[in-house]
Amino acid sequence: MNYWEERYQKGETGWDAGKITTPIKEYIDQLTNKNLKILIPGAGNGYEFDYLIEKGFKNVYVIDIAETPLENIKKRKPEFATHLLHADFFSLETKFDLILEQTFFCALPPEMRPQYVEKMASILNPKGKLAGLLFDFPLTSEGPPFGGSKEEYINRFAPKFEIKKLERSYNSIKPRENKELFFIFEVK
Repeated sequence: MNYWEERYQKGETGWDAGKITTPIKEYIDQLTNKNLKILIPGAGNGYEFDYLIEKGFKNVYVIDIAETPLENIKKRKPEFATHLLHADFFSLETKFDLILEQTFFCALPPEMRPQYVEKMASILNPKGKLAGLLFDFPLTSEGPPFGGSKEEYINRFAPKFEIKKLERSYNSIKPRENKELFFIFEVK
């Protein structure tokens, strides 16, 4: 059993906020194009997916390496079962207009960050956006979650993305207060 599936099976899901987080909700609320093709990688229980569907977005997909969270989403939204991809994100070939990031980047071993940037850039349509939250606390070998800094993110993403926004999240949920950066990166 993979690491993430095991965490779900044991109920060790401290990252699960139990609902969509405020920064992601407020970002979604300002989106006007309901036809955007959206991906939520490593979405866990997929509260963002539920919210997008409820707001009228129908072209939304979730990919997760663990089966349990996908089954949880499927129970809530059975009509969208084909939008739930049980696969390794790095094997994905489909293109998207928007990818929402929350706790996926920080869950990957830090040595995979270059592959993350490459993969994100390769699966976004021209002018596609990668948006969401990145942790802002010192990177250590202990994790997940693994931290990072604004400087690291600029250096890492700038070769492939135009940094549209990268700033302290003013509306993070309490446990993540002052530890998150909200960002919008547009693929070059």
